[in-house]
Amino acid sequence: MRPDAITPLTFGMLVFDEVEVLDLGGPFEVFSTAGRLARTDEGEPLLRVLTVAPADKLVRARGGLQVTADHTLNEDPSFDVLVIPGGVTTAVEADADVIDWLARRRQTSALTFSICTGAFLLAATGALNGRRATTHWEDQEELARRWPDIHVHTDVRWVDDGDIVTSAGISAGIDASLYIVGRIFGEQLARRTAHQMEYVWAADRTGELADYRV
Repeated sequence: MRPDAITPLTFGMLVFDEVEVLDLGGPFEVFSTAGRLARTDEGEPLLRVLTVAPADKLVRARGGLQVTADHTLNEDPSFDVLVIPGGVTTAVEADADVIDWLARRRQTSALTFSICTGAFLLAATGALNGRRATTHWEDQEELARRWPDIHVHTDVRWVDDGDIVTSAGISAGIDASLYIVGRIFGEQLARRTAHQMEYVWAADRTGELADYRV
């Protein structure tokens, strides 16, 4: 399928204090790079990324990186794909406004994508009950213990369960993001994006490397 024959999509990414930098930056880089490479007939990017924070204040990611989000939960911007990065999620899990927003926006999104411990935020909405999922290897046992109805997969880079994709930790989010680009817009664009990023892509969850030839 030709990418320019596909409807442009906006990816809405939650950001919060103690978000893991690469959980945020890796998928953002993949989707925004793909958007630079693939354009509509009018020259607009096929992929756009916007960020959403719980409140109108500076977000401090893990390690001290400061991020200013594009929108707040109250502004509730329109987007097509919900992206939930991980990090230290304890405080966010306890924020009913965030969990309620995630639960509602998951229902209105064509696809929901969690990275690393972002799976815990998604699990808190009930969306993963009875579903297949994964998270960072250090946190898989806790995810299975706290939500026993989730079918937690180990030794995988990501799990595609239809309208929900979950990835393992940190760099696995880049692999899964490229997979999502390929799933929606075609594998050629995913390969071009990885090549543009000079990233060695684990193209499937068994770790087989992608062929960058296009």
